[in-house]
Amino acid sequence: MNQSLQPGGNTILTSFDGTVTVMHSISTNSDIDLTAFLLTDKNKVQGDSGIIFYNQPKGQNGVATYFPAQDNQSIRTHRIDFDLSKMPQGISRIAVTLTEAGNSSFGNVENLKAIVQSGDIVYELNPAQLSIEKGIVVLEIYLRGKEPKLRSSWQGFSSGLDGLCEHFGVEVSDEPVAVPPKLTSYMNEIGVVENMPETVNLIPDEIRQSNHVSLEKVSGKVNLSKGQKPIIIKKTPEITASVSWHSGTDYDIYALVLTNNGVQVDVAMFGAKGIAPLKSYNNGAVEHMGDVGRSNGLSNLEVIKIRLNDDILAVVPVVYSAQSNGSGSFSRYKVSMAIDNNNGTTITIPTENANKNDRIYTCIPGLILNTADGIIIEAVEKYSKPGSENRPKLKLNAEGSVEILMDAGPKNNYK
Repeated sequence: MNQSLQPGGNTILTSFDGTVTVMHSISTNSDIDLTAFLLTDKNKVQGDSGIIFYNQPKGQNGVATYFPAQDNQSIRTHRIDFDLSKMPQGISRIAVTLTEAGNSSFGNVENLKAIVQSGDIVYELNPAQLSIEKGIVVLEIYLRGKEPKLRSSWQGFSSGLDGLCEHFGVEVSDEPVAVPPKLTSYMNEIGVVENMPETVNLIPDEIRQSNHVSLEKVSGKVNLSKGQKPIIIKKTPEITASVSWHSGTDYDIYALVLTNNGVQVDVAMFGAKGIAPLKSYNNGAVEHMGDVGRSNGLSNLEVIKIRLNDDILAVVPVVYSAQSNGSGSFSRYKVSMAIDNNNGTTITIPTENANKNDRIYTCIPGLILNTADGIIIEAVEKYSKPGSENRPKLKLNAEGSVEILMDAGPKNNYK
């Protein structure tokens, strides 16, 4: 059964849980993201946990779950699931919003509509007349007493994400963020950033900080460490993943590719037990650019080119030093990984937590996740067990997350 809801209208839902989908035509001028805010009776968030989006996809208690946008021919679909029976204490409503970060406004977005499916009923929400809006509160799902309800809003904000954050009580700081001297020294030492100032203004060109949660795609040169929240960068036709280290030993980089159906493919210049060497996968979608071996220079560099398509869910670059290469540690040789979208953005993940154990041969600095919204990068910095030359294994969990299992794959061949 279908039911239409006009802007400003509300209705009682027949179930406490359901799915919200928002659809629109794809345009090269638009960059639209969905964000949900968990709100109190005063229409304000309580903190970090009250913002649900691509960098923080799960709400408290499972009240809301964000899913990456999906493209089908010319239509992009955003989705969020909800369960009002799991509403955290102090929270009474969920506001589902859209923001436009491109060079357009919602007045130029075609075929925009929202659908809420709850119980046996599908609610169709058609937008109000839009013009210069850069941010929209599409709808609200809330509890009125013990009744679950839905309200069609389509309230617009010309200032986009900033306007939404201000409206819902999220403080957006423009203060410079100090770079620790130790980190600055280390980054200069490995050549990641030259002439870095003591403070870096992270708004808006680098990282947007909003209640300590990054809500916008980052750009520029960014250092990402284990323990920090994942970030998102603009998806470009070619991504470069490179690993650098001080000379004196021979490291190798290879990539674990996870397809959308959960199949792992290893792109490596050398094989493992039961796995042949593979320089390129899927017509160059992931391609190793060659083994550099040892050199007499100050540093070495190996590169993998990534040209993402819809079949690829994740790419996990792996740094490996075979036992046959001689002793050496990730700490001693200052290993780091850089991910460059070749459009002005470079994310560097150093092996800051490496110890000096010469018998740890494998490190995964970070994970690259392919979504319709952009490239999500997470610093995981995982290490193999001492003495293990087994490859890591990727696991696609039921909820769509990617799990990295160190030492769970086949043993690398002698090289």
